Amino acid sequence: METELLEQTRAHSEQKVQPVRELVLYNDDVNTFDFVIETLVQVCQHQTLQAEQCAYIVHYKGKCEVKKGSLSELKPLCRALLDKGLSASIK
Repeated sequence: METELLEQTRAHSEQKVQPVRELVLYNDDVNTFDFVIETLVQVCQHQTLQAEQCAYIVHYKGKCEVKKGSLSELKPLCRALLDKGLSASIK
């Protein structure tokens, strides 16, 4: 009985674990700093300061990880960033 319960618990926990992914925002020559900041606040629920820092990192480094989570959590955020004209992907 104990072995069966242990196996069920292990199987259940393995199903729930999803690898942590990263939502990456890339630099472009089209969008303004203000637009990028506003979009990160709106879509990713960043605080304004966090969004500003991400915008500067993107500008100077070419890309920035703006959110971590499961693929199912990040897909709608990535789609929203793309729909707003930003360049993003999930790694």
